[in-house]
Amino acid sequence: MASTKNLEEISQDDLLENGEEEEVEGLDDGENKDPAKKKKKKKKKKKTGAEPINLAGGEPEIISTTDQVQAISVEDDTTEGEEKKKKKKKNKSKGKGPSKQQSNPPTIPIAELFPDGNYPEGQIMEHGKAEGIDERTAKDRFSSEEKRALDRMQNDIYQEVRHAAEAHRQTRKYIRDYIKPGMTMIQICEELESTARRLIGEDGLKAGLAFPTGCSRNHCAAHYTPNTGDTTVLEYDDVVKIDFGTHINGRIIDCAFTLHFNPRYDSLVKGVQEATEAGIRASGVDVRLCDVGTAVQEVMESHEVELDGQVYQVKPIRNLNGHSIGPYRIHAGKTVPIVKGGETTRMEENEFYAIETFGSTGRGQVHDDMDCSHYMKNFEQQFVPLRLQSSKQLLNLINKNFGTLAFCKRWLERAGATRYAMALKDLCDKGVVDAYPPLCDIKGCYTAQFEHTILLRPTCKEVISRGDDY
Repeated sequence: MASTKNLEEISQDDLLENGEEEEVEGLDDGENKDPAKKKKKKKKKKKTGAEPINLAGGEPEIISTTDQVQAISVEDDTTEGEEKKKKKKKNKSKGKGPSKQQSNPPTIPIAELFPDGNYPEGQIMEHGKAEGIDERTAKDRFSSEEKRALDRMQNDIYQEVRHAAEAHRQTRKYIRDYIKPGMTMIQICEELESTARRLIGEDGLKAGLAFPTGCSRNHCAAHYTPNTGDTTVLEYDDVVKIDFGTHINGRIIDCAFTLHFNPRYDSLVKGVQEATEAGIRASGVDVRLCDVGTAVQEVMESHEVELDGQVYQVKPIRNLNGHSIGPYRIHAGKTVPIVKGGETTRMEENEFYAIETFGSTGRGQVHDDMDCSHYMKNFEQQFVPLRLQSSKQLLNLINKNFGTLAFCKRWLERAGATRYAMALKDLCDKGVVDAYPPLCDIKGCYTAQFEHTILLRPTCKEVISRGDDY
């Protein structure tokens, strides 16, 4: 879910630099590889004994190498024993997987696939280089016993957010193949949300969706989800941003991607995805938030897209940004800019961040437009006396079903609310609930978005929502 920033907070230097273009190297696949995992030399067949392996967040399991030696054949042709040996090595390198396979379409809750409560770890990376901090500090975190101990103390929280991440991964893997031009936006959202609810094992405020499914199209960058009666259809020439969240006990995964069907938008989408990866690499403990924005802008503005014979530079949308995430709080106070300038506040250990970037072929700034669908209770608001009985009833429904998590009108109706328009307006007028209208650039332009949730662990940086798709 996007976070906005007032245009007044942007320095004049940023505005002057908006048109500048710098050549920045594209992403190197090697940089995305897990630096914590190092290649191991092959052991000689003579060596015997036991070798520990780490099982997806569980305790090390001791596997005897005797079975491996017995499986080796002196014949050149592949034997049945060698096939078993290869399977053993393959399983050994990946660690323990799910106890059973997911159905297609996915219907089995993630908790049933991982009954031991150990969920897949995300991508592990070193923390980004922080201004004024020794570069070796980040590397030393991997081997520090003190940092490892701090990691273990937070394992319950890590497992909760990994649970939510696995539900997000499996949902989007299915929905990316499901979405086709000609479908209505409501059809897409309802299929995605019903799938995510099944996989997360929806259970009131303990587990479920963290915010409404964003499916903003073209010049609309964020915060659009169809209200009841919306007949909007997805077209072949649309660029649609799919932004949805899952949570376990308020530990939120905020992750988004862009879908397009016409290859002419490839450069736009690629530029924004690479900018997000640059932001992820730059992030880390003690890193200044403004330095992340600098890295994002340099990469994004190095890309161009040609549409109808005209070349457009991919511009970062400067009044949209990433954000820190707290328990049951999608915007926890810190903002991660996607342009130069901004806060010099530093990232800290055990913070969660949504690193999200938006690119546009338009002006590179958004404004409120269209019919509002997204709402969220004000996290900071204290008790406010309400005179209307309908407002009290609606607030009770919101507290019971959503708490301080975002919701939309479709979800209010799903929870049983009827004739709530006046009550909802009253809650917004009194500041109890905040409205988040769709955010749009100029009409006729195209926007793209990519987003991942990262966790700044004491030992490393974990891209929790990383998947095979992006």
